[in-house]
Amino acid sequence: MMGTISGGHITVDALLAKGVRKIFSLSGGHIFPLYEYADGSPIEIFTTRHEQAAVFMAEAWGRMTRKPGFALVTAGPGFSNSLSAMANAHMANSPLVLIAGVVGLGACEKLDLQDMRQLPVIEPLVKKALVCHKTERIPEFIDMAYRIAISGCPGPVYLEVPVDVWNGKVDEKAVKKINTLTEYRAVDLEKARALMEMLEASEKPIFIAGSGAYYSGAEKEFVEFLEKTGAPGFTSAGGRGLIPDTHPLCFESSSVIRPGAASEALMGADLIVLLGNRISLYYAYGDLLNPNARLVQVDIRQEEIGRNRTIHLGIGSDIKALLTEINRMIDERGSSASLKQKFAPWIAFLQSKEKEKKTFGALGWESNSVPAHHLRICAEVNHFMNREDDLMISDGGDTQVWMSMTRTVRRSGHYLESGLFGCLGCGLPYANAAKLLYPDKRVCLVSGDGSIGFNFMEFETAIRKKLPVVTVICNDQQWGMIRHSQEIKLGRFIKEGTELGMVDYHKAVEALGGKGILVEKPGDIRPALEEAFAAGVPACINVLTDPKPISPGSIALAMVAGHDVSKFFK
Repeated sequence: MMGTISGGHITVDALLAKGVRKIFSLSGGHIFPLYEYADGSPIEIFTTRHEQAAVFMAEAWGRMTRKPGFALVTAGPGFSNSLSAMANAHMANSPLVLIAGVVGLGACEKLDLQDMRQLPVIEPLVKKALVCHKTERIPEFIDMAYRIAISGCPGPVYLEVPVDVWNGKVDEKAVKKINTLTEYRAVDLEKARALMEMLEASEKPIFIAGSGAYYSGAEKEFVEFLEKTGAPGFTSAGGRGLIPDTHPLCFESSSVIRPGAASEALMGADLIVLLGNRISLYYAYGDLLNPNARLVQVDIRQEEIGRNRTIHLGIGSDIKALLTEINRMIDERGSSASLKQKFAPWIAFLQSKEKEKKTFGALGWESNSVPAHHLRICAEVNHFMNREDDLMISDGGDTQVWMSMTRTVRRSGHYLESGLFGCLGCGLPYANAAKLLYPDKRVCLVSGDGSIGFNFMEFETAIRKKLPVVTVICNDQQWGMIRHSQEIKLGRFIKEGTELGMVDYHKAVEALGGKGILVEKPGDIRPALEEAFAAGVPACINVLTDPKPISPGSIALAMVAGHDVSKFFK
């Protein structure tokens, strides 16, 4: 027998119907109705110490599960605190739904508590911004937000619900329950054949898999394709680990700042195929791609094809579906053996360059300098976190660059960093989300001492929620990327805004109830990692770090405002 039902109750039921079991949040008065009905339901509301951290956790959850993560924030300042994390998710194409409370419809323009016009503020930062004004329509809007966040190219969606809509009660018969799931697997067969013909005509191809290939779930198909053809594979950004870095046909990251064969591959290839991978700053807006190469860009979001460079073959397609078709064509044509033979000299050349560049990189990775070189810290962590299912997170300016230059990624979705938006403070929330999702896996965050300050109280969240993540802080007592970029550009650094001084982060974590370790010599990093992981509680390893080394990221930052950055990566 049906009766009346409240908006909060309707919301919880609609979320459960979409399979949502975790919502990341910080409580507030304008979202009280959802808390009321989630309490005692199968949905866990996981509370953080800051709304930004809640949205970062939801973003990481979405990245790792390849389904929308959900965050819930209250009106006004709760909403505005979430904006940086939403912008980060937008730039990274992360599937995410932010549900926000807002003042009631009956209180508009009355100067009510925490009143602000939220919708126009967030619209530029999301795939779609939605407002539900009718209690009985809440399930429609939740279904719509979920579908938009995950369909096509993933991204963040905003859903706003006035508090009196949540508090409202309606006849249960009036509630229209919609629960639709879609999966897009279309492929352009004619263009797939054109790509196959370009591959057969090529002598030096490279294939770069980005986040589009990851969200497509194309791991198996990408590895199969490379093994059938003998072509070299690279991964980028959210695509890292799509093929393990340890695979003989994987040349790791396509970033030219990483010691390896990327620069020779990008400038020497005669065919460059981007699989769900944007032409951005990471490729100097296309200037690092051989101007004489044939460029192929495959993207489910067709309007992305052709940004910054002329594309010779643009394919609007699901990556997994396209690779499945290409693999079928290779079998049909019987061309596997001939392609492998033809590309063998190119593979041998790239292998020689990779070995040569990694020899140069070893100067930092094996450094015994005191204080420790960033690269030595990253190398020690990389060697220790050597299991296939270990999860690594990096956060910071220079520190994130050093870690991206070092990390061996063995599995997709197991290396997280902010991405192109470069938003500091994501590290601890990402790490907490990773440990929550994978309680039996080791989770390690490497963070700069500047970035760790943004969401430092998420150590308390980890302690309160019993999430034993290990954090390694590269403590060079400065905003390193800012200082070094000023030195490059100005010939000096400006003390205010670059110096941090010594902070005993490890003691602060101990005071909160975690494990704290101070490391002053590089040889003590590994024993500290062993001790931290054995502690069984959230741990902070505070490593005194050499402030002098300059990362490629600092060089790039020094050349902003229209300066040519490509020459620094050649």
